[in-house]
Amino acid sequence: MRRLLVLAAVLLALQAQAEQRAVAVPPQATDARLGGDEPPHTVVYDPTLAEPLWVWLPGTHGRADAAHKALFQAVRDAGFRLVGLSYLDGEAVSQVCVGPRLRAHPACAAAFRQQRVWGDAPSAPIADRPEDAIVPRLTRLLRYLAAQDPEGQWASYLDGDEPRWSRIVLAGQSQGGGMAAYLAKTRAVAGVMMFSGGWDREPNGAPARWYRLPSATPPARWQATYNVREAQADLLADVYAALAIPPMQVHALDLPVVARQPHGDGIVNPSYAPLWRAMLDSLKPQP
Repeated sequence: MRRLLVLAAVLLALQAQAEQRAVAVPPQATDARLGGDEPPHTVVYDPTLAEPLWVWLPGTHGRADAAHKALFQAVRDAGFRLVGLSYLDGEAVSQVCVGPRLRAHPACAAAFRQQRVWGDAPSAPIADRPEDAIVPRLTRLLRYLAAQDPEGQWASYLDGDEPRWSRIVLAGQSQGGGMAAYLAKTRAVAGVMMFSGGWDREPNGAPARWYRLPSATPPARWQATYNVREAQADLLADVYAALAIPPMQVHALDLPVVARQPHGDGIVNPSYAPLWRAMLDSLKPQP
C-alpha cells in the first residue's frame, strides 16, 4: 500500500503540467499470456506533444512503477515521454552465468540477454518465454497505447512489428542497463543511458565478448555512470571501455551516497540532477 501511495504522489506531481497524463498499464492488458500479478508499466506523457520516448528498464527485482521522482522529473523536464517497462527481472546474468555453467558455456551471458531482450535464444540458460521478452513487451505496450489513446500520437513510435528505435532512448540500472546495451548493439536507437549497467564476464573474469561486437548505435549516442564506491566499479569501467563509450561520456559518481548502497545511488540521488539533464540533452534524437 505504501508503494502505491508513493507512486500515486509521484504521478500526481508529474501531472502538474496542463496536458500531462500518467497511467499505469498492467502487462496482461497488452497480452493475455502475461501474468496478472506483474507490476504495471508506467507511462507519463503529454498527448499534445510529439516528444521523443525514454524507456526505463529497472534492475534486478526492480519495478517499473518505482518512485524515482527526481530522475523521472528530469526526464520530463528534458522533453521526453516516459515509459517504465515491466519485464522479468527476478534473476540476473551475474547470478546465472557463473561457475561451472559459465566455464562450460562461455557465451552464457549473451544467450541470457538474447532471450530476455528478444525471446529467441536457442540455448538460453533461463526459462523466459518469447512473449516475456523486452522488445515484444514494449511493442505490445505501444500498440495498446495507440489503440487506447489514438490522439496521443503513440502510433508514431511504431515501425511495423517493432518500435521506431530512432525516436527512443533506452535507459536502465544494473541488469536493466545491460539489457539496454544489448538491445542497442543490434538496433540503432536514439540513445542509451546506463546506470551501473551490468558486468557480464568471460570465464577468465574479463568483460564478456559480446560487449566488443559491432554496435548499430554509434558511440556518440551512449552515456554511462557507475559509483566509485560500488564493488564492481573497476569491472564496470572495463565494460564501458569494451563498449567503446567515449571516456567523456562515462561518469564516475563520487558524491555522498544517499541510497542504501552506492550501486543504486546514481538513479535516486537528486544531487545528480544536473548530470541527468546533461546526459538527456546529449541524447535527444537528431532532427
